[in-house]
Amino acid sequence: MAPSQELDTVLEMIRVRAAEVRKTVDDDRLSYERIMSTLPLDDDIETKRVGANGVAAEWIWAPESEEGRVILYLHGGGYVFGSVRTHRVFLAHLARATKARVLALDYRLAPEMPFPAPVEDTVSAYRWLLSQGISPKNIAIGGDSAGGGLVVAALVALRSVGEPIPAAGVCISPWTDMESTGKSMTTNAESDPSVSKERLLKIAATYLDGKNPKAPLASPIHADLTGLPPLLLQVGSIEVLVDDSTMLKERAQKAGVSVEMEVWDDMPHVWHHYAPILPEARKAIGKIGEFVLEQTG
Repeated sequence: MAPSQELDTVLEMIRVRAAEVRKTVDDDRLSYERIMSTLPLDDDIETKRVGANGVAAEWIWAPESEEGRVILYLHGGGYVFGSVRTHRVFLAHLARATKARVLALDYRLAPEMPFPAPVEDTVSAYRWLLSQGISPKNIAIGGDSAGGGLVVAALVALRSVGEPIPAAGVCISPWTDMESTGKSMTTNAESDPSVSKERLLKIAATYLDGKNPKAPLASPIHADLTGLPPLLLQVGSIEVLVDDSTMLKERAQKAGVSVEMEVWDDMPHVWHHYAPILPEARKAIGKIGEFVLEQTG
């Protein structure tokens, strides 16, 4: 099926941001906030700031959201930028599609708080959800880009300490390999308008702060994934990160994990952001909704 006409508008938005001169982490953070702030939030969406075991977070819900079903969401941004604010519009669509309340985390970011701070914050926030009386069978954990890799790292960490794990994981354009070894880093270098191997390696160095790039909680393609819940992976065909999903799928399947992987033709990195204007984004979010509703109680 041919891509929608709206895709050209989205790709131009991405190219404009990619062409900006951003010399510092603060520049990255402000740029991302600025472009995402141009997308409209539906009038019937409600939000509430909370502290989840000391982790800054925000509840986001729609009229369709059910009290007992929760998505614990981990934003992307290379572990150095991104926030609840940059993802609020997309997460409103996700809350509607999954009929869930979304708890979006503002986990600590590098370089101020490098690896493994985001993993620790996610584990703490999940424990807070359990303390609120929410059943693990009614919780899915989701994330995009760095947050997609963090989904798997958090699941591994929770399993390792004996916590009851969530019912499902959703990884959107996940970054799962701090060394960027996938072939798509080269084969899709020209087609990907927003992400490059060079930039990923630079951001990885900031996040790792001298630690081993093969550490399982940093690069979950090196983790033992035994016992993880069903996973849904969504990635765009033009992304340099396609093979990060492929490698994760293969690793998970070898460990006996149920994995669904969807490669969306012509879609850029985390196209879900553009749900207000992009039909393919709304369709992909709808697929996530079907998966979450099937896996949660």
